[in-house]
Amino acid sequence: MSDVVEAKSEVKENKPEVKTEQGTGFSSQGKREFRPRREVVIHEGKWGVAHIFSSKNDTIITITDLSGAETIAVASGGMIVKADREEGGAYASMQATFKAAEKAKLRGVEGVHVRIRAPGGHGNRNPGVGAQSAIRALVRSGLRVGKIEDVTPIPTDTTKRPGGKRGRRV
Repeated sequence: MSDVVEAKSEVKENKPEVKTEQGTGFSSQGKREFRPRREVVIHEGKWGVAHIFSSKNDTIITITDLSGAETIAVASGGMIVKADREEGGAYASMQATFKAAEKAKLRGVEGVHVRIRAPGGHGNRNPGVGAQSAIRALVRSGLRVGKIEDVTPIPTDTTKRPGGKRGRRV
């Protein structure tokens, strides 16, 4: 009977570990007293990176592992809507993000770091309309969002634009 009780006591529940950092406070008697200042909750779960490429014409969401080597989920605005002019819109990017986030959550991803990219180079250096709505959709889908960074390629001196000396002749 005691063996059964010991076996049950060894099983741990799957709860996040809570650490408290000690603060230095003084009590009313002048003695130094240690009180917990704040609680730091450590969550264990798989994190990934959400790469959002947002141009005027389309939004592509790719969720990878932290190294970026293994792709977990991919979706784009063109997979959602039928008309070409609507691929880069806010609705298409939100629905594509929900789709990619659902795939990622099925594979065990709990949180993502977001990397936004615009066409850059010779193209537009500002992300399209779908970038902001894609981040909002990531949050609404239940994924935790860590860092958000812009990784648009911006040349320091630039290379020659296409078109030649006399420009593009139509």
